[in-house]
Parts: sequence; structure tokens; C-alpha cells
Amino acid sequence: MKKEKPDFISKKEAAILDDLDIGMVAVNHDGRITFLNRAMETILGLPDEDIHGRACCEVFGDSICDGACLLRQTMKTGKSVMNKTLNATTAAGVRMLVSITTALMRSRNGAVTGCYATIRDLSMVGEMYSMPMQFLALAENIPDAGAIEKIRWEADLKFNFHGIISQSNAMRHIFTLLPRIAESDSTILIEGPSGSGKELIAQTIHRLSHRKHKPMITVNSGALPDTLLESELFGYKAGAFTDAKKDKLGRIALAEGGTLFLDEIGDISPALQVKLLRFLQNRDYEPLGSTDQLRADVRILAATHRNLSQLVKQGKFREDLYYRINVYAAAVPPLEQRKEDIPLLVRHFIDHYNRLQKRDIKGIASDALNLLLSYDFPGNIRELQNIIERAFILCAGPNITAADLPEAITRGTSVQVVRNDRTLAGMEEKRIHEALRRHSGNAAAAADELGIHKTTLWRRMKALGISAQKNNR
Repeated sequence: MKKEKPDFISKKEAAILDDLDIGMVAVNHDGRITFLNRAMETILGLPDEDIHGRACCEVFGDSICDGACLLRQTMKTGKSVMNKTLNATTAAGVRMLVSITTALMRSRNGAVTGCYATIRDLSMVGEMYSMPMQFLALAENIPDAGAIEKIRWEADLKFNFHGIISQSNAMRHIFTLLPRIAESDSTILIEGPSGSGKELIAQTIHRLSHRKHKPMITVNSGALPDTLLESELFGYKAGAFTDAKKDKLGRIALAEGGTLFLDEIGDISPALQVKLLRFLQNRDYEPLGSTDQLRADVRILAATHRNLSQLVKQGKFREDLYYRINVYAAAVPPLEQRKEDIPLLVRHFIDHYNRLQKRDIKGIASDALNLLLSYDFPGNIRELQNIIERAFILCAGPNITAADLPEAITRGTSVQVVRNDRTLAGMEEKRIHEALRRHSGNAAAAADELGIHKTTLWRRMKALGISAQKNNR
């Protein structure tokens, strides 16, 4: 039977779907298979020529299709099935536990032509599923995103660590350390520029710790004057000052048994540094206006955008306090140093504002995305989020365009002259080169680091003209 590719999937998109490590299959109204990617061939254990054109139930077996075929059910009701777990025995005799997600397949004019399914072998649940960056950044979505959006969602799980979205090596290194950091009760210093996600790191440490069922209380040390910050931290007794009509618990008391997050600790005054040091040394403190010593069982996390070691040399930050909070320092890189995260973050913020504002913006045009990739983001992730929120106000079409971006980003920048290492293909090429260099040209080891299958890496290398030998040190 001649292969028929669903008419809204371009050759480029079909190639991208072949690079996914999540299985994908499409059937027509008769329940016959019209499309499948390489990952599905691997899951089924059968080559494409033995599958294409056959009835779905012949390939997947009665364990999936008998009585209530999920694909036929979706075509009949128009309702997708999300992550349904089933025991399956394929035509090749392979038994497996699988997770199935289905969605309608539509033609360019919107007519229903069949159904898609993504199938994941749950015996591989511990593996990392990957997606090429080009797929994450596809500018023009199909009329009904359907299963492709669900594939993207599943693949995004690889890059989402407890709500922190990143695929950069620096952040992935932090991800591997956070569970161990969370096990300890030691004070941790989180360093990084404003808007880079330091509080997200703190929240993740708390959620992974044994204190997760107790509160995490945040104090923005740079937002309050000394007198107010001291009372906020330690609380006060009635009569401690003119407006103190009754006792008030401080943030330390409110965090009892949990975590106290001291944001922008580099901004506190020398006088308050002394009192904070005293508390950090033995967890004892006195509320304002009290002579009673209270003790707190709290874990301290601190964050700063300042260079504390430089402030210590300048005499603006106490050295003993610096060493007390700097038991372990986690450095969060600025967005400028993790450009590969921009497509992921843009997708995340688009999804977020679609839900929040009840919109249906499909994605971002490639020229607009390349403009974002060429921008230095002094405000980091917070600035990127604001840019996408602003774009939602201006965007009148299905995709965010360059016209929806701030003038500071579009002014004087031509997409055609954006540096190659800041375009999607250029960034992917750079990541592959770096991984190959780190592993002396060993493609298998590089693929493991990148989180993709070795054959996927070879295909991407061929497409980008990359030679493993040239990357062999």
C-alpha cells in the first residue's frame, strides 16, 4: 500500500516527529495506519513496511483494540484520551505496559480525517524523553494542534524539574544537586541576577526536603527598612513601639518547622547583620520589646544578586555572616548564558497566559523567536515573561509576531543578520559541537549527555554538517 502522509504534516515536521523518542501513530477513518514515526517502530518491534496500511487492531493487538478502541472512540466522540495506562501485547508478541494519549487529526481545511495517538512504553519510564529544539520552536501550528501539542507537553517533562524549566547544562547540573541539598538542614546561598529564578530554586529545595509539609516563609530583605525588617523577622511584643498594640509573631516564628527564605540578603544593613548572625549561630532570638529568648526550628535559605565576597572585601558585609550563610552556594546563570532555554520558556509562558486570559495563541513566529534569541535580557526570565504578557495584549493573530515585541528588541535588529549561534539551528549546532568535544568525538557519549538516542544525534549531525572526527581532541 502506498504511504499516505497526513496532509497537514510537512516533510520538515515529519522529519521532526521521527526524531522524537515518544511513539506517534495516525489512523484514517477505517482504522488503518497512515503514519508512524521511528520511535513507534521501535516500540512495536516491527519495521514500517510491516505496519503501514494495516488495521490498527492487527498491529496493537486485542489487548488495546478489542471492544473499546481508543482511537475509534476519539473519532466517534471528538474527545481526546489523556495518558490512559493499558497492558498491551503487540502483533510481534511483545508484552508491555503503555500510556496512550489520543487526539483528532484534521486536514488543512479543518475536516476530521482520522486520529492520532502517542504511545509511551512505561517500562522506559525512567528514561529521559527528548525533543529537537526545532520542534519546540515550530512557528506555525497545524489547525488542530491535537496530538503534536501533547507530544510537546510530554517531551517538555524532560526539561521541567519541579517547575524549573531548562535544558541548559548549567541548570541540569543544579537539578542533579538539588535533591542532595534538600536532604540537609544546612544554610544554602543562592546566587544569581535579579529575575533569574532564585526563589524557584529555594521553593524546590523546600518541596524536596523533609520540611515540605511545614511552611516556607519568604522575607525580601531589600524591600524593607531596617526597623521594619527587624520586626518582620523577629516579631514584637505589645508596647515595643508606639503602634505596637498587641503581640505579633515574626516571620521566623511563622516558619517554625519549615524554611525561612531570606531574599536579597546582601541588601541588609551592618547593624541587622549582627542580629541575623546571632540567630543563625544558635537559632535563638528575642522579639522586639521582649527579654525572653525564643528558639526556632527553621532551615535558612538565602539569596542575593550581589557579589557578597566583593562586599566582604569592601567591608560592607560581615565576613563571619558570609561564611555562615555560604555553607553551599548554588549559582543560577543569567538567561544570557542559557539561550537554549528561551524556546522552552516562551512555550511555557504562552501556555500560562492562554490559560490565564482564556486565549488560544498557538505559538511564536520564527522571526520573532530569533529576535528574542538575539536579545541579551538584562531582566532575565522575569523580563521574558513580561515580554510574552505584553505580546498577548497586542497579538491579534494565531501566533506572536515581531510586531508584538517591544521596540527595544526589534529596533535595529535584522533577523537575517542575527549571529548564527543565536538562531535555533546555530544553538543546536553549538550544543552538539560542545558535547562531542567534551567526549572526544564519541557520539554515543555525546548523545547520552544531550538526552537523545544515538541515531537521532547522527541524523542531526548529518543535517547540520557536523563531523565527529573534527570534534575529537
